[in-house]
Amino acid sequence: MQFARWALWSLTAIVITGASVRLTGSGLGCSDWPNCEEDQFVASLEYHAMIEFVNRLVTGVVAAAVILAVLGSLRRVPKRRDLVRWSLGLVAGVVAQVILGALLVKTELDPRFTMGHFLLSMVLLWNAVVLLEKAKHDEPRAGPPPQLRIWTRLVFASVAVLLVTGTVVTGSGPHSGSDEPEVAARLPFLVREVTRVHSVTAIIVLAVVLWTVRRAHCDAAFERRQDVMRVMSLLVVQGAVGYWQYFTGVPVLLVGFHITLASLTWIQVVRLAWQSEQPVPVEREMVRT
Repeated sequence: MQFARWALWSLTAIVITGASVRLTGSGLGCSDWPNCEEDQFVASLEYHAMIEFVNRLVTGVVAAAVILAVLGSLRRVPKRRDLVRWSLGLVAGVVAQVILGALLVKTELDPRFTMGHFLLSMVLLWNAVVLLEKAKHDEPRAGPPPQLRIWTRLVFASVAVLLVTGTVVTGSGPHSGSDEPEVAARLPFLVREVTRVHSVTAIIVLAVVLWTVRRAHCDAAFERRQDVMRVMSLLVVQGAVGYWQYFTGVPVLLVGFHITLASLTWIQVVRLAWQSEQPVPVEREMVRT
């Protein structure tokens, strides 16, 4: 379980360090892959090159954490195939991220690859959260009533859409990952328009979460209500930061905070969704009927 937790937090950390590369304009600080430069593996003592290279070193930390998670699932007694499968999913995801990272450099920060890079990170976080939750519990936990389960699924789906619309804003906005605007292309959308779509999506998500809180209260699913309240609190803070950064010219620190909150919110949403899918133990089902 500890190895799974390390994998989750290292994957969260690399989302933040990857964002710092883009926000500082260091995306092409290293112009080659896997070397920093064609004839140089280690970055020179130059600001952008060092930031990009440190992010690549964090990839090594992630790889080590994922390998430990796989070894932990293989050596676990009793051995569980589901843990092995989910840990191997992390391996596949990290390999895909390395390939995407190389393509991102080779295409000079094509925003479509930047979007894919972030969204794949969210898939990896989903995988890591499920692996951790499965490792923590040998027996199924009590799930919520069926109606509430439907609403937690809607929360998961709507937040996933919110993440996608957020990447479109990122791909259209000013922080391309390079200090040279002519190098890194942007998506052909007006920032104002895609931001409006993202904001409307966020309002819909919040409405779904509020209704899910109400359903949890009506069904006396108090543990799930607390989980949904955590999601709602994070979304409210996230929305406040989003409006703040928009009306203040998208400053780097606020964007970094926004991305960090997005990762933490997604982790909580995935945890809520996974817990809500767990079957109700037979004896508790008999009590209900």
